[in-house]
Amino acid sequence: MPDSSVLSTLASTNLADISRGRYVVDPAHSQVLFRVSHFGISTYFGEFTGPCGTLDIPLSAHGSDTRLAVSVPVANVRTTSPILDGELKSRDWLDAERFPLVSFDFAAPLSLAANSFQVAGALALHGVTRNATFDVSFVGAGMNPAKQVYTVGFDIRGRIRRSDYGVTAALPMIGDELGLIISAAFELEAPAA
Repeated sequence: MPDSSVLSTLASTNLADISRGRYVVDPAHSQVLFRVSHFGISTYFGEFTGPCGTLDIPLSAHGSDTRLAVSVPVANVRTTSPILDGELKSRDWLDAERFPLVSFDFAAPLSLAANSFQVAGALALHGVTRNATFDVSFVGAGMNPAKQVYTVGFDIRGRIRRSDYGVTAALPMIGDELGLIISAAFELEAPAA
């Protein structure tokens, strides 16, 4: 593990310093996790693999929208139980066949002055689209030495009620509140002109 002095030469931890332009999700280094109460006894975790999407950070910090459009295939839901994975994809739960994607879209002016902020956008799940707000923390940005691609990273957290999206199986034994924990890495595809 590199010491902090080595890491400081690799990545900037100041959001205002990042390169503007179009970014694409690095699915191999991004994780979309969820947590839910399991019978009120324990907290159960799972994940959705294979996220994709874009992040557009405009050249001007004033008056231009930062845009985010990301999605993840519902069929890629994973837990520690293959049987549960199948149940979650079924019509009783997330119905991956009829509703193949979970997506989030955001477009608004965004100040890059602070490393922590909130974004509010449209979250689509199970055929229902509702406004959702997420807390975002900038982790760092720099040249990924393994891939030689400029990359930015964020930690994102939020909570939704699954019943708001029509996912009501096993309520209240399995909790209504889903905690979402996302580690997102975006690679610069096209610098701002």
